[in-house]
Amino acid sequence: MSHTPDESTPGTQSAADAAPSFRSEVTVELVKHSASDSDVLWAARVSTAGEQSLEELQKDPERSKGLINFLMRDRHGSPFEHNSMTFFISAPIFVFREFMRHRVGWSYNEESGRYRQLEPVFYVPGQSRKLVQQGRPGKYEFVEGTPAQHELTTRVMEDSYRQAYAAYQEMLAEGVAREVARAVLPVGLYSSMYATCNARSLMHFLGLRTQHELAKVPSFPQREIEMVGEQMEAHWAKLMPLTYGAFNANGRIAP
Repeated sequence: MSHTPDESTPGTQSAADAAPSFRSEVTVELVKHSASDSDVLWAARVSTAGEQSLEELQKDPERSKGLINFLMRDRHGSPFEHNSMTFFISAPIFVFREFMRHRVGWSYNEESGRYRQLEPVFYVPGQSRKLVQQGRPGKYEFVEGTPAQHELTTRVMEDSYRQAYAAYQEMLAEGVAREVARAVLPVGLYSSMYATCNARSLMHFLGLRTQHELAKVPSFPQREIEMVGEQMEAHWAKLMPLTYGAFNANGRIAP
């Protein structure tokens, strides 16, 4: 498995030669997978029918749809684990720190600031990002910021990033180890990782990290990790449409 960076992701030029650049989006690419609704059917039916061929599993589409919905509704979760999806994700470090709270059914490999000079790519909220939090914890909402607040946020963040990256470069130039110098860099720095999961673990992630009108249990994700979740969900929906449909039909609660 490999990933070739392009203009939308960090890594397009030498960090030593690059001036800081600023982004407001995230990147999610499905780089490989072994995931289909048939994986769920195969795993579930072995309990009662033994080993079956793919043709046997697919010969009754309505029965297959009903079985997957039954498994989701009654929370028989293990059949949804017999598949795999690997994503390449580029996002700010603070997103990854939330992301890695999800441990069961996930594997991660993130780029290392010990072994490579980190690229000067930093997160600045776009104009659509709501800036102001109202209400108390557990019962709050975000509302639009004023033009002045957006201008302030952009200016202060960009100035801070430039200063931090200049300090990082100064230490590297004087021979300070990368693993030490990186301590001055902020969590708004973009990092990249491969994240591998199965459908069950992804459903747990989506249930917590996205807001959706069909969700029975409300969630209040930070917008930036929700942006990652939305892109992962779009990839998964194409791979496993029956499973995805059952997830939505049963309140977006992972089995």
